[in-house]
Amino acid sequence: MVDKALGGAGLRGQVAGQTSICTVGTAGNGLHYRGYDIETLADKACFEEVAYLLLRGELPNEAELGAYKTKLKGMRKLPATLCEMLEKIPADAHPMDVLRTGCSALGNLEQEGDFSAQMDVSDRLLATFPGIINYWYRFSHDGVRIDTDSDCDSIGGHFLALLHGKAPSALFEKVMNVSLILYAEHEFNASTFTARVCASTLSDMHSCVTAAIGSLRGPLHGGANEMAMAMIEHWASEEEAVSRLNAMLEQKEKIMGFGHAIYRTKDPRNAVIKYWSKALARDFGDDRLYRVSEATEQFMWEKKQLFPNADFFHASAYHYMGIPTKLFTPIFVCSRVSGWTAHVMEQRANNRIIRPSAEYTGPDIREFVALENRA
Repeated sequence: MVDKALGGAGLRGQVAGQTSICTVGTAGNGLHYRGYDIETLADKACFEEVAYLLLRGELPNEAELGAYKTKLKGMRKLPATLCEMLEKIPADAHPMDVLRTGCSALGNLEQEGDFSAQMDVSDRLLATFPGIINYWYRFSHDGVRIDTDSDCDSIGGHFLALLHGKAPSALFEKVMNVSLILYAEHEFNASTFTARVCASTLSDMHSCVTAAIGSLRGPLHGGANEMAMAMIEHWASEEEAVSRLNAMLEQKEKIMGFGHAIYRTKDPRNAVIKYWSKALARDFGDDRLYRVSEATEQFMWEKKQLFPNADFFHASAYHYMGIPTKLFTPIFVCSRVSGWTAHVMEQRANNRIIRPSAEYTGPDIREFVALENRA
């Protein structure tokens, strides 16, 4: 008999497969990409190094990294047909729906006929996602058709250049680099597991990533940084933050951006992005949002022993870089596609279709009653 508690726990704590890509919750709090500690990677590596590591298994040497950056830069341009389609999506569309549709459309225009070029398909998605979301955003919100190429070597800098129409500052590019590293991979989270389930049917890469985007779109997975921003942006001071938080707890409202399904005492990504949020606040010249965030962090620990996850201080960091709130979760996609596609390739390499069983909770076996005899 299947344990009835498993359904209610969302399979939490159940081993659903094997991976060599990532470990989450090592010793309760660790996060490692192919054996490398996340804090070390965020401090010493660039995102392209990390994407290379996730997809190819090892960190690149200097020549390999240079070649990889050149390859990704050469893959940024969107097909004209895709741009035309993006122009037809209204400004009030959900940005995650835009990415989902863009990924699916690219799969029609550039079909993965077999798996022999799966690495190139993965790199192409990594290169094009900043262009897909920013082309739609700039056209639908600003009436501007942008070139989806830029001179920026980094994906993070490229994203900001497309969004703002100019090269970002060194600080902004650095923080985007760190952010993309922090979000790149997280073992069998909901969206990654969705990608692997799709991959286990031997579906194409675009379908697997499209499915993952659909999973990340749900508010219980992605979007916590957007909801955190919506919560804190109107608070003028630490005192107001504490007052509003007390009221929210009294009304049993959920405080977004706190706690985690795996980590027990801290999210190792939080301290990293908090550091950079503080640096951005100094650069911005107004630290109100950072101070409010810090007060919220302290309050939640004292009242509920809950710690911020990676999403919470990302809200203020993205705000300081002039990124619209509705684009917060799409940045997550621009990063996590490296992890998703690595998992798809790993699933394909040693595949068995993922088809779990379920515990039936419906009626006992019944006799069919003809239509004319039903009451």
